[in-house]
Amino acid sequence: MRKNESADTIQLHIDGESEQFDIEPGETLMSALRRAGHYSVKNGCDEGVCGACNVILGDEGLTRSCLIPAVSCDGAEVMTVEGLLDDEGELHPLQEAFLDHGAAQCGYCIPGVLLSGYDLLQRNRDPTEEEIADALSGNICRCTGYVQQIEAIQAAAERLRDVESTVGGES
Repeated sequence: MRKNESADTIQLHIDGESEQFDIEPGETLMSALRRAGHYSVKNGCDEGVCGACNVILGDEGLTRSCLIPAVSCDGAEVMTVEGLLDDEGELHPLQEAFLDHGAAQCGYCIPGVLLSGYDLLQRNRDPTEEEIADALSGNICRCTGYVQQIEAIQAAAERLRDVESTVGGES
């Protein structure tokens, strides 16, 4: 990126790693993340409609990064789909469930869909089919028809509840 007099420097904590870089005036969080090499954050519509640019933004939760000025996020915690991996690089139960249920086809929308599902499961470990459909209503997927995605989120919720009950039972 070319340096200029009007660029701002911000620091973000992306998927647990601190990154500092210059941003242009008016640059969105989506654009800044992509320039930093986080290509799972997709540019689908630039209007906050499709969900391809979803990230988890600190306490704000699920956020359309195409609508947020990067400068307003200085110091923020940002989670992309890569942040779902554990410290050993193992897939999150939600990612495993998407694979098991064939819930991804072309893959363009999937990072945003996964983060929508993750955000729901952080708030509700036993969502109904309707609650899952509502959580996915902000994502446009042209390939799957959403049925497999809903089934995958239901399966992931069950896996997470099983893990929590096992961990809770061992205490």
